[in-house]
Amino acid sequence: MSSKMTKSSGVDIDLGNRCSKNAYAISKTTFQNRAGKPGMPVMDVDGLFSSMIDFNGTKIGISSDGIGTKIELAERTGIYSTIGYDLLAMVADDLAAGGFVPTNISNIIDADFLDYDIIDSMMQGLKEACDFSDVAISGGEIAELGSRMNGYGDRMHFNWCSTAIGILHKSLSAPLDGNALSDGDAIISLRSRGFRSNGFSLLRKILSDKFGDAWHAEKYMDSTYGETVLTPSLIYSPLICALMDDGVACKGVVHVTGGGVADNLGRILKDGGFGAQLTNLFEPHDIMKHIQQLGDVSDDYAYRYWNMGNGMFVVVSPDEAEKVLAVAKENNYEACVAGTINKSSRITIVEKNLDYPVE
Repeated sequence: MSSKMTKSSGVDIDLGNRCSKNAYAISKTTFQNRAGKPGMPVMDVDGLFSSMIDFNGTKIGISSDGIGTKIELAERTGIYSTIGYDLLAMVADDLAAGGFVPTNISNIIDADFLDYDIIDSMMQGLKEACDFSDVAISGGEIAELGSRMNGYGDRMHFNWCSTAIGILHKSLSAPLDGNALSDGDAIISLRSRGFRSNGFSLLRKILSDKFGDAWHAEKYMDSTYGETVLTPSLIYSPLICALMDDGVACKGVVHVTGGGVADNLGRILKDGGFGAQLTNLFEPHDIMKHIQQLGDVSDDYAYRYWNMGNGMFVVVSPDEAEKVLAVAKENNYEACVAGTINKSSRITIVEKNLDYPVE
């Protein structure tokens, strides 16, 4: 599959990266406004998904994100109780990737009109996700925007975004940014449950082209396509916090979201000129391989757009790899040693014969 199809679905990873870099460059010019004052941003590495701000010596992490077009799956299936996991996962796991313990989340629901039952289901789901992750919902907003919002079906259409904060883990003096990496470090992969909350524009285009507008109701295995791809995100922040609580020296943590395996892993590699050789990634879920085949999506594109079964990476010294696997098992997460760090400035996925530059 060429990039033409991904762009026709509304997806252009390279353009998205350029826009994000430009937006961040503009944002950095405002850092001087808090220089020497409470709230001063203090991050040494660009391109991470969370930032650190200093409040008179207290280091706070902050991250913002949303569910994206996965919301349409809730509208299509009528299942609204699971997307709170996706909302929290996107921000809590970005914080955990920086070494922050997520503590609070604030959210905003923009809707065309209000449906009490839908909002109740959404918030009950977010509560469950927060209970799982020891996070408090400390603020929010619900706004009616009328015709400015649209979506699938005739019930409430909405967008759901959030900002979360966390405190730097007590074992750290600075955020995890990849600066502690060494040649030969072990890369541990944590298995995902499914597509998480990224790559749905391409996914929806493939299924719509194959089955038509009601693709979500088509049977897949013992369920439907809609229910299968709506599978909620697994939240990894409790495990990352447990690892640090147990004394594991995490050198880098990577949240595999938009940009897939290569783009996200590259974020912690580029500053030190490192690369990675991945020889034992988790296999993609059956639904991922199925949709990849339906859309004639090459492995090259699939591993740039989707997590392909690997939701987070943890980088540690080789002698700590077994401890990570043990703590993961104790906390009911699937983990495996997926590869090693090297000095190649390339990311290679050996089994798929894929090779990406670290940019």
